Amino acid sequence: MIKKRLSKFFLTVGLVSTLAVCGTDGSSASWSEKEWPEEITLVQKPNENNPNADSLHTLLREHLSKELGIEVNELKGSYFVGSEAMASGKLDIMLGSPLSYYQANKRAEAELLVSPQKPTDKQNNYTAFITQSHNTEINSIGDLKGTHFAFVNSDSSSGYFYPKGTLVQKFDLNPDLVEQSGYFFENVTFSKSHQNSLMGVKMRDFEAAAVAASVVDGMIASGTIKEGDIKEIGRTQDFPGASYMVRGDLPEDFKEALRDAFISFENEEYFEALHQDPNARFVAVEQDYFDSSIEMLDAINALEE
Repeated sequence: MIKKRLSKFFLTVGLVSTLAVCGTDGSSASWSEKEWPEEITLVQKPNENNPNADSLHTLLREHLSKELGIEVNELKGSYFVGSEAMASGKLDIMLGSPLSYYQANKRAEAELLVSPQKPTDKQNNYTAFITQSHNTEINSIGDLKGTHFAFVNSDSSSGYFYPKGTLVQKFDLNPDLVEQSGYFFENVTFSKSHQNSLMGVKMRDFEAAAVAASVVDGMIASGTIKEGDIKEIGRTQDFPGASYMVRGDLPEDFKEALRDAFISFENEEYFEALHQDPNARFVAVEQDYFDSSIEMLDAINALEE
């Protein structure tokens, strides 16, 4: 079942073995306000599209180390890095999605720190339901019933959780049956990327798809597609981007210093390469930052163990 798979966190074999070597003694630490760790470990998400990502991540790691005055270790992992590693004290900081935060908060009382944000994020931080511009039979999300539809993949917030949740809530659908052929859609495809979904609609491989608005805008701007190739027939609510989170049992003054260290990082090369905007920055977020996302996840049974 998808909901069971979603509730599991996984680590690559390399990450598991590395954490075992560079982690602490495996027990959750107890800190006083004046006791800072001598070193911390953070996980960065690999960026297969940017060969310079590792060196740019090093710039951030070195900045954090300098600002905090401690050793900062870095590992690679997915959004779904095991929260047990954080609970055991082997992992201190990670970039995470709403689902990974929900699990890390349950197991390690993880707290949100900062989110990498672009000035334009508030303008297009939603998922668009799209179809071919000439398709006269699909003009609203209600018209998606009986179509061949594409989600991105079952781990994608913008390409799956939000659009599925939108449909479930609007049409009172059974979340466990949405992907079943003949229930709402004629059939469902998981395209594996937003770009594949958009091009699939353009090439008529799918009648409609759910694609992050930022990806649509980017592909139009790059000339990959023309604005007249597709039309938007609905959208999800706005959603928050990924956020760095920290183990909850670290000292309060240390967590504040860590947040400040992220915020003071202003390397334009880093933000241009990894977040597609030299003016992007790390912005402090409140602990309710993911609340609307977690509510959406709950609506589609993605939080069930």
